[in-house]
Amino acid sequence: MLDPGWIHRNREDFDVFHVHFGFDDRTQEQLRALVRALRAVRRPLVVTVHDLRNPHHADPAQHTAALDILVPAAAEVVTLTGGAAAEIARRWGRVAVVVPHPHVVDPIRARAARPEHEGFVIGLHAKSKRANSDPVPVAHAVADAVARLPGARLRIDAHDDAAGRAVAARLADLDVRVHRPFSDDELWDYLTDLDASVLPYRFGTHSGWLEACHDLGTTVIAPSCGYYADQGPCLVYDHDESGLDSASLAHAVSTAYRERPSWRADPDVRARQRQEIADHHARLYQAAVNQT
Repeated sequence: MLDPGWIHRNREDFDVFHVHFGFDDRTQEQLRALVRALRAVRRPLVVTVHDLRNPHHADPAQHTAALDILVPAAAEVVTLTGGAAAEIARRWGRVAVVVPHPHVVDPIRARAARPEHEGFVIGLHAKSKRANSDPVPVAHAVADAVARLPGARLRIDAHDDAAGRAVAARLADLDVRVHRPFSDDELWDYLTDLDASVLPYRFGTHSGWLEACHDLGTTVIAPSCGYYADQGPCLVYDHDESGLDSASLAHAVSTAYRERPSWRADPDVRARQRQEIADHHARLYQAAVNQT
């Protein structure tokens, strides 16, 4: 769909071209050709900026170059948080409409009672390690903090691939579970078994994982980089590309342990929010069409 040929062949089948993801492999010239094709067939471009910094890229240059083409060319720009919108205004002079991320967990599952368990469980999932994830120093810092909290324990998970096994090898002294990626239901079970989930990111912008935790009532301990804290209530520790502040992470862990915050999203509110998001997009699409 990002090919100009597709645009021309299907010009009568769509009114608005909305880009969320999927352009990582496109060169700058290919994206410019996409923009030219949309202009030629008089179809507006809408761009939702989920990532101002791509979590899969150690070097931000490629993603920045792509946004430098897409954001100025868009009839409407959307993002998820006020902080990201402010950065978009600074970088490109565009007013981005803030439309929050909808619920991630199915509403029926989101209403289910959380299972009871002994003690206090803090989870850190290395997944298939992304460029923005720094799980090893974060895990050691959390382990040190947990050791001072009676009844608390740290659970670390990693995927059964080369990256996950490499993380597990570096954390062999801790409780690491290496397994295939969770299905959705398995992931919801895992998150509800945790009292708190630590996001080990050193750069990034927004998080669907964080939204799932809010749906299920799992406290999020988020890094200070990006705009994770703008998405919803969470505890924040200092972590970005300049390094990790272990003391701030220990403080966030102890706060989660002492206060046991209850920040679970109301499924009824989430359902209304999803409809509001759909309505908002309908208005955005009409505004974009009216500009052509």
